[in-house]
Amino acid sequence: MKSTKVASRYAKALMEIAKEQNKVSSVLKDMKFILQINTSTNDFESLISSPIISAEKKIQTFEKVFDQFEDVSKSFVKLITDNRRESSLPEIAQSFILQVKDYEGITPITITSAVPLEKSVRDVIVTKIQKSVKHKLEIKEQVDESLIGGFVVKMGDMEIDASISNQFNNLKKRLVR
Repeated sequence: MKSTKVASRYAKALMEIAKEQNKVSSVLKDMKFILQINTSTNDFESLISSPIISAEKKIQTFEKVFDQFEDVSKSFVKLITDNRRESSLPEIAQSFILQVKDYEGITPITITSAVPLEKSVRDVIVTKIQKSVKHKLEIKEQVDESLIGGFVVKMGDMEIDASISNQFNNLKKRLVR
C-alpha cells in the first residue's frame, strides 16, 4: 500500500510538470515505454530492484535506454533513481497513465466474460455504463472461462459481477447458512 501511495505522489508531481511544460503526450509515451520494457524483459526488473547496482550505474544505463525520452522524463527518472525509488518506476508509470486518462476525461473499464461477447451484448453493457459515467469509456475485453457464463465489469474500484460462477458462490453461501 505504501508503495502505491509513493507511486501516486510521484506520478502526480510528474503530471503537474508535464502539464506546465505542455508535454503530457510525450511523457505519456515515455511512461508507456517504461511499462512495455518492464513487462517484456526481466533484465529491467532486475536492474531497478537490485540493491547491488549503484544509483550512478543505473542512471548511466537509463540514459542509454531512455535516450529518446523527453527531457522532463529523463530528469524525472534521474530524480527517482537519486531518491532510490527506481524500483517503483513501473508503478509510477502506471499511475501516471491513469492520471492522464482522468485528465483527458477517459474512464478505463474491463469487461470479462466466459466467452467473447457478441457486439450487440457488448453495446448494451457499454450503453448502460455510459449513462452513469460522464467520461468517455476506454473498453478492454477479456475472456475468463472460469466465469462459466455472464460477465464482470471493473471500473476503478467498482465491480459489477453478473457471472454465473458468482451466482453459484452466492447460492452456496445461502445454502450453507
